[in-house]
Order: sequence, then C-alpha cells, then structure tokens
Amino acid sequence: MIWRLITDDNVSASFGLAADETIAQRVATGASPPTLRLYTYRSHCALAGRFQRIENEIHVDFCRTHGIAINRRPTGGGAIIMGENQLGVALMIPAGGEDTYGRARELMEKFSAGLVWALNQLGVQAQFRRKNDIEVNGRKIAGLGIYRAGNGGLLFHASLLVDLDVPLMLRVLNTPFEKISDKEIATVAARTTTVRREMGLDIALNDVRQKVAEGYATTFKVELAAGDFTADELQHIAQLEREKYLSSAWIFQTTEVADTVGAARMKTAGGLLEVKVTLAGRLLKAVYIAGEHLECNNVPTVPHIILGLHFGRMLGEWRALEMIARHPPKLLGLVILMPLTGTPMAITKPPALEEIGGFFEAARKALPTTPIMLGCARPLGEIKFATDRLAIDAGLNGIAYPAEGIAEYARQKNLQPTFINACCGVTW
Repeated sequence: MIWRLITDDNVSASFGLAADETIAQRVATGASPPTLRLYTYRSHCALAGRFQRIENEIHVDFCRTHGIAINRRPTGGGAIIMGENQLGVALMIPAGGEDTYGRARELMEKFSAGLVWALNQLGVQAQFRRKNDIEVNGRKIAGLGIYRAGNGGLLFHASLLVDLDVPLMLRVLNTPFEKISDKEIATVAARTTTVRREMGLDIALNDVRQKVAEGYATTFKVELAAGDFTADELQHIAQLEREKYLSSAWIFQTTEVADTVGAARMKTAGGLLEVKVTLAGRLLKAVYIAGEHLECNNVPTVPHIILGLHFGRMLGEWRALEMIARHPPKLLGLVILMPLTGTPMAITKPPALEEIGGFFEAARKALPTTPIMLGCARPLGEIKFATDRLAIDAGLNGIAYPAEGIAEYARQKNLQPTFINACCGVTW
C-alpha cells in the first residue's frame, strides 16, 4: 500500500488544523489518498483539546499580547503549545466500520507505533503509556489524540517534543502555580522531556522527521510517496479554515460549565498544609494537597480514582494516576461511576468495559508494588461480574463486595481468595 507523505513547516494554527480535518474527511470517500503529514506550526500557537474551555486552559491575554495564536483541535486531549521545535504528526486514513472512540486507547497505541519505533531508533527509550501519551522513564515526550469524521475518516494527532521552552509554556497554559519560579519550572521539566534532552545533542528537527517517516513506513508496512496538497484539496482546506478554524464560535465555544478554583493554607503543629481544589460546576475536577508533615509523620495516604467521573467519560483519571505514581501511596482504590436516581448523572452510562480494563492494567503497571483495590462503588448487575473479572485479570489485589462467582474465578486463576470484614481502604 502507498501512503502520501506531506512535510510542511511554519504553518498557521488555522491552516494546520483545517488541513488535517479536510484530508481526514476526504480519505473516507477516496477523494484523497491515505496521508501521513509531518509538519511544524509557526512559533508559537496554543491549541486546546476538542472538549476544553479555552479560558480554563490558556492565558488568553498573554497570548494576545505576545501574538500567540489560539485555536481548538478536532481531537481530544489537553492544551499544548506548538512551534518550530515541536513536530506535528497527522495520520489520515479511512476508519472503516471500527468503533473508534470505544477503542480509543487501543487505536492510539497502534497509531503511535511509528513514533515509538523512531524514538527507539534514535536511542530514546520511549513507550506508549496511560491513555494518550508517549513517555520516556515516566516523562511525557509526546501527546496523542484521535478524531473520527462523520463520514468515516480517521485522524490521528500527535505532538512530539523535539525541544520545549518550559518557561514560555507555563506562561501560555494555565497551571496550578500562582507564580512561575525556578522551582515551578523544574517541577514541569521533571514531568516532561524532549528528543534533544534525551539524546544529549542538538539534533535537527528534520532529522527527527525523517526517522518518524521511516517509523511509520516500517510499522505499518507501507510505502511513503512524497507529495503535496492538490489544488482541489487547498480549496476545501481554505473553505474549512474560513468557516471553522478562523471562527471565534469554534475556537471559544464554551463547555457546559466553567471551572471554579479555590485554595487554602493552614499552619499546623506539623507544618504548613496547603489545599487547592478545582470544580467543574458541581463536579470535583482536581485536588492538590501539599504538606511535608504528612510524610514526615508517616500519615498513610489511600487515594481513590473515580473512573468515568465526567459524565461517564474518562478524562482526568489518567493524569490522576500519573500524579499518584510519582508518590506511591500505601494503597490505591479504584471505583467506577454509579448513575444514581435523582442526580444529574442518573442516565449516564459508565465507561466501556474495554476502557475500564485498560485503566486497571495501566494502574498495575504504574504501581507494580502498591496494593490496588477495586472499591465497593461500582455499577451493579451483569457489568459488575465483568468488571470484577477485569480486576483479577489485571492483577489487582482485592475487590470489595465481589460479584457472585468471582471467588471461584480467582481460584481458576490459581489465586487463593482471603475474605476480610473491613473497608477496602484499611485492609493492607
């Protein structure tokens, strides 16, 4: 099979996004060939994810003052900064009859294989992690996203950090930090990495791009033929750019609710305790707790992650796992959204079993020596038995109120169940 390879640089945010979506739409009908696009944006632009609220994620005034373009991707994920040192990857192919969003994590692992291969060939030991990242020793080097056009075209997005201006990124993107000091810069730098940092040399972006192209040709067993946009494609790109990606209605569309942020500090006998909370409407979006006295006094922590908290969608759960993995707790509890009568989520469906199982496996890999328990808060009925089986298959350590037949299933796996009459959070 032959894929077209397009390489372009210094593109505007609106053109870059319009081109990707246009080709994704056209490949589904055969109007355009399957295309791999490796490109850079004009320095700099800030791109929010499809479902984000711009004002929550990006410092709009700073961007306007400094000429930094703002736009919104068709793909999900978090806000990013793009420029001449970040390689944009867009793969546009027909989706066929696949359940794209139900298999999002599986597909992103598949489509990121070319990037992982290329990085490994460059001596960078990268691997697909969590739901939508490529990491090197726990540090993010690339973010991933996926979008399915209404007519069946598939768009895979990736942003590869060849290099990164961390201080600028912190001024462009909203972060929990009240001020930007060397400490905050070091904190973010410790969570991210770049190709140049890992290689220890100032490799040219074009050399990285060539290796990425080779990676996709190898992993997908295709031939890449260098090409460019046709006149007809450029006409359709210009139309979509004008109607959508230059439109404030698209860029600054609002989500259902705005974020509310609160913070408090308290002096205690053991030291300073700091708590920051972010709410999306009435939903708890994020909690940040800091206080050295917790660790100094051996206060055990038992965090819980709620899967499907955002109306059944998996959004912040992966980032929560990443944060917890950096400071392994005494025990981790995993619970799943339970739609309750009389609440705004009464008819909300919990995440798909495939997503739940994938998260269980990711949690086990991220915390190989930490006990992980499946808590009592999870949907009942047939899905409960299926969920409990996934917990056993992933190697979780315990299940609160196991479904009927699960103990026998565990024995079939050569496990010896032990029953404890206590809350799962205090069993280890």
